[in-house]
Amino acid sequence: MTSFALRVQCPSTRGIVAAISTFLADQSCNITDSSQFDDTGTGNFFMRVSFRSEGGRGLEDLRAGFGPIAERFGMQAEFFDELVKRRVIIMVSRFGHCLNDLLYRSRIGALPVEIAAVISNHMDYQKVVVNQDIPYYCIKVTPQNKAQAEAEQMRIVEDTGAELIVLARYMQVLSDEMCRKMSGRIINIHHSFLPSFKGANPYKQAFEKGVKLIGATSHYVTGDLDEGPIIEQDIIRVTHAQSNEDYVSLGRDVESQVLSRAIHAHVHGRVFINGSKTVVFPASPGSYASERMG
Repeated sequence: MTSFALRVQCPSTRGIVAAISTFLADQSCNITDSSQFDDTGTGNFFMRVSFRSEGGRGLEDLRAGFGPIAERFGMQAEFFDELVKRRVIIMVSRFGHCLNDLLYRSRIGALPVEIAAVISNHMDYQKVVVNQDIPYYCIKVTPQNKAQAEAEQMRIVEDTGAELIVLARYMQVLSDEMCRKMSGRIINIHHSFLPSFKGANPYKQAFEKGVKLIGATSHYVTGDLDEGPIIEQDIIRVTHAQSNEDYVSLGRDVESQVLSRAIHAHVHGRVFINGSKTVVFPASPGSYASERMG
């Protein structure tokens, strides 16, 4: 038996769930987990189903057989193998906490991704990365060479077959062209609980405002800085006695956790972009299990 998943989104109407479950049953598939959401505000319907193919049906057969149903309901539908790791490129500058966390989670299997390459505009983490047999590319970015640098970055994405770019504290603003080309496939971690404290130095902004909670936000990247659809957020308490430097240090753990959870949701097909927002379904049982502990 093989574990597959199906994700669909379409205009809301009667009979969608019945059509999907009937199709899977007719294909000798057993549903093991299912989530759905009907957005009455937008009229959009979203569903994700995990299932076992008990009759030997492969992905191509399932896709072909499901075609008429997808056409009937105007669906965007995707079948995928839950056990196949998604290829990811990580981009980082000089803050390495998120990068190191992702390298570790990937290595033990807690995050089901294959890191195809790491791209940076500095050399700080070359040794850390290449010691794990992952290619490391240092591409300097200046106002004068930005277009050329992004073209080289996109060449690496295409050559590696990466499906997702992760900005793990990559301190460069991507161009509108790159954002459009990779729409829905670039995830950023912002060191603030958006929509508060956008842009540069959010911890300094938070410190100056005397907030009692600081946080981190992971979102899809769009041409509008820090305005992309939010995937995951979390917070930590701070007090009047803590310094701006304390805020930065405390925030690092939150950033790492929020980014890894956002990537986990994306690669498992649990995130749907719904206009300027997202629908994020809960994780299926067992999807957080690690292959090993170190």
